[in-house]
Amino acid sequence: MTTMYYETDADPGLIARRKVAVMGFGSQGHAHALNLKESGVDVVVGLREGSPRTQAASDAGCKVVDPESAAEWADVIMMLLPDQVQPEFYTKVIAPRLKPGDALLFAHGFSIHFGFITPPEAVDVAMVAPKGPGHLVRRQYVEGSGVPTLVAVNQDPSGDAFALALSYAHAIGGTRAGVIATTFKDETETDLFGEQVILCGGVDSLVQAAFETLTEAGYRPEMAYFEVLHELKLIVDLMYEGGIEWMRHSVSDTAEYGDVTRGPRIVTSATRAEMRKILGEIQSGEFAREWMAEYEAGSPNLSAARAAIADHPIEATGRQLREMMPFMVAKRPEDDV
Repeated sequence: MTTMYYETDADPGLIARRKVAVMGFGSQGHAHALNLKESGVDVVVGLREGSPRTQAASDAGCKVVDPESAAEWADVIMMLLPDQVQPEFYTKVIAPRLKPGDALLFAHGFSIHFGFITPPEAVDVAMVAPKGPGHLVRRQYVEGSGVPTLVAVNQDPSGDAFALALSYAHAIGGTRAGVIATTFKDETETDLFGEQVILCGGVDSLVQAAFETLTEAGYRPEMAYFEVLHELKLIVDLMYEGGIEWMRHSVSDTAEYGDVTRGPRIVTSATRAEMRKILGEIQSGEFAREWMAEYEAGSPNLSAARAAIADHPIEATGRQLREMMPFMVAKRPEDDV
């Protein structure tokens, strides 16, 4: 069985005695900075002049400084910038200011595992990766709970890198839910695989295809939306609470029979073969190189995909329906500043 680390396993004093710079104030950045601050940690947020996040960080009570000053001041630096911008940021801002005994932390192993960043040997390198979006990390902390968190160590010249990472996880609420020790390799490869074949790529491709199948057959888009997208959360919540068995127990017998007899016709042997191919692309570094090349080219394929989904009928239908739901605060990308 995997060992789980909880609050009694962590030494809160380790991170409390350090000076922490959180680079970025996006989804994870705002959660880490605020949770650390409220746990009594000396923390600053590193943001470039003119960043649209500066006002939000200041309004939240965080001390905001430019990234160079933050890196110079800190002895623990948490990288919470997008994967694709980390290598250049590290080279220009962090690397010249790292000192022996410093600790460089990540919330995802991408840059380290695939060799886009190579820190000096005298610096601890570890990962503290909450298994949930930043807004959930923050909300759970405020409510007195936490999000399960992964911790890994890549370099440990101090001999205390794991203990420090566990202390950091404790300060953001991770030990309230449980911390699992892993490796940069395993976290990175399983995280990318999960995103691509089920959590993002698999789910949204299935949803779009199912919506198109129903609407092309003449069913109203509102009906299709409710059946293939809106109700998805209800099913996922059941699996979250008790696994696939509990979900099948909770739905009707008709739905369960349709699940076990028709599901394998959707996820076929060809689907499984493609999953293995995708995993191979991740393990070899092919996907990482492809993504970095896409970013360096100005992200033309990603931009085209964003435009396509924004114009898709399922999105137009969903926007209209969500506005009619008084229990829901509708979200749009442009609202997330």
